[in-house]
Amino acid sequence: MHPFDPVFCLIVSAGVFAGAVVSGLVGFAFSAVAGVVLLQVLQPTEAVPLMMACSIITQGVSLVALRGTVQWRGSPLLITGGALGIVPALYLLHTIDARILRAEFGAFLAAYAAYLLVRPAVARVRGVPGRFRHALVGFGGGLIGGLTAMPGALPTIWCELRGMPKDDQRGLVQPYIAAMQLLALVLMLSHNALSSRMLLNLALSLPALAAGAAIGIMMFRRIGDGLFRHVVLALLLVSGLTFVL
Repeated sequence: MHPFDPVFCLIVSAGVFAGAVVSGLVGFAFSAVAGVVLLQVLQPTEAVPLMMACSIITQGVSLVALRGTVQWRGSPLLITGGALGIVPALYLLHTIDARILRAEFGAFLAAYAAYLLVRPAVARVRGVPGRFRHALVGFGGGLIGGLTAMPGALPTIWCELRGMPKDDQRGLVQPYIAAMQLLALVLMLSHNALSSRMLLNLALSLPALAAGAAIGIMMFRRIGDGLFRHVVLALLLVSGLTFVL
């Protein structure tokens, strides 16, 4: 389909809009939602870079809009650990069957999210965890993210285990996901993975991207901690099932 075809533009915009709403609401899962639509009309070599670029823009908008909640004390440790975790992930991609690992991680993620959806929320853990734990969780997220394209899964699980309120969780995980995706985009640029057609599709998608992100952030500000927790766990469950299936 030609990028300026009205039907094509409408389909791509609808996918981008849906992904931006979800990402603006919970801080992740843009590709999991938008990919359902975009992969129907675009080749993976075009869809994946487009989703990555759109997701980074959405992350940037969210960081600006929610800058008052960003936890600058813990995020650098998460980000540093995540960057270090990507290095062995790139090696493992060429030495193991990543499809099996994705399926196994997806099964764990789906089972974990399903369990927490039926279990009462834990009480908030008071106190600040050690620097080593921040770095270790970031490393694990980068390692898993390099193999599954979902770096925010492990930090999100960690926040859930600690019973963190939505503002604290979003403020800690959002900069981490944005940094991991920006690093992935830099790696893609180094391999000339961004085509002129992809950049054109990105430009045409910007109105839908902006509208979706604004609606998602507005929804985030209005919902309570309990509903936010259920939405996050539901998205983790769906993402895990996607890896399995």
